[in-house]
Amino acid sequence: MTVRHDIHSSGIPAYCLSCQARRRGLCSALDPDRLSKLAKTSSRHSVEPGVELIGDAEALNSYSNVLSGVVKLTKSLSDGRQQIVGLQFAPDFLGQPFKAKSAIHAEAATTVSLCSFPKAAIEQMMKQSPELEHRLLRQTLNELDEAREWMVTLGCKTAPEKVASFLLMIARNIGSSVGPAARSACFDLPLTRADISDFLGITNETVSRQLTRLRMDGVIRIENNRRVTVDNMSRLEQRCGGRRPGRNRPIYET
Repeated sequence: MTVRHDIHSSGIPAYCLSCQARRRGLCSALDPDRLSKLAKTSSRHSVEPGVELIGDAEALNSYSNVLSGVVKLTKSLSDGRQQIVGLQFAPDFLGQPFKAKSAIHAEAATTVSLCSFPKAAIEQMMKQSPELEHRLLRQTLNELDEAREWMVTLGCKTAPEKVASFLLMIARNIGSSVGPAARSACFDLPLTRADISDFLGITNETVSRQLTRLRMDGVIRIENNRRVTVDNMSRLEQRCGGRRPGRNRPIYET
């Protein structure tokens, strides 16, 4: 069998070629030589749901690319109360370079696959590669934009619009395509009803009621209480109110 060599992929480790982080994430800013060097320091591992990835105020010793799954980000008050402040999906970068301690708690909401690197390796690579530093800045700015959009969802939208907005965000980030022409998606809810209510600032009963309403109206189908199918994404978008949540653009657009 003849192996075709591509000048753009020559020298890149085989397991990096099909990785989302290589194609759309932080590592896409690296040339093959730098990527190979970084890959030698990396380790891939899977984490079960509920496992802590980063503790609040914990010393940061490594960073990770999210390869699959959903990561739940939370902030805590001094009395122990917690608030879900964000979700991360593939190929997001988990961690904040040049910070000694984490300012947030990260936990696997689903089974999560990570590619992790020592903190020193990433920060040294950033000094050598302006493209990598620029890509990380783009991620930070995109996350800021998304946080502001989510503030609008939490502050202005009705309960039905909040639940629809949450489902649309999940569909766009982890949904498998059911029919590209119809813009449909199928996915398992990555959060419990309690976590969804916490994330949206509404009660568990309201979450369940709005999911039932969307199901009765034919906007979604639900199987086994977690498997959601959206046959027509445009119908779900119409339930989200004036602004469309989620990532309508590549995460690291330039």
